[in-house]
Amino acid sequence: MPATDSLLIGLVSISDRASAGVYADQGIPGLTDWFTAALATPWHMETRLIPDEQALIERTLIELVDVVGCALVLTTGGTGPAPRDVTPEATLAVAHKVLPGFGEEMRRVSLRYVPTAILSRQVGVVRGRALILNLPGQPKAIKETLDGIFPAVPYCIDLIGGPYVETDEAVCKAFRPKSALRPSASRPA
Repeated sequence: MPATDSLLIGLVSISDRASAGVYADQGIPGLTDWFTAALATPWHMETRLIPDEQALIERTLIELVDVVGCALVLTTGGTGPAPRDVTPEATLAVAHKVLPGFGEEMRRVSLRYVPTAILSRQVGVVRGRALILNLPGQPKAIKETLDGIFPAVPYCIDLIGGPYVETDEAVCKAFRPKSALRPSASRPA
């Protein structure tokens, strides 16, 4: 696959305290670990560590999609009911289309582990040719959530005009209808 067809992922950790250096960010390392294990497609990332400020979150999401050219942007943090939790509002403000199924499934997956998952306000949206997803902030919860929703992500990226994304099926098996499959070095033709 040519480098221009590689997947560019934006990873945005949203935390007042981590962005101020009070403690180390765990969101971006958790996301990086998951994608390193799960993706077979060549990929690279753009990262941002920012405070819970709605206008800054909106500008960051717009920059990563419209300027940097990310096909997938994942946020961590800021999705609860606390007054400073404004990630969903910022995400919806920059959205061209809302994909409610992602938020529904993220909460359903998390409810297997913690009853407080019902407090989450995570959303999934499309902006241009990019998918933006709000994830939890802790590495364990990031992994659990991505394990549950990522099988649908590659086909979604196909449908909105992004690169063809393949996964390591031992970690996460992407689902596509048979008509949307392409021959792969990892699959018999």
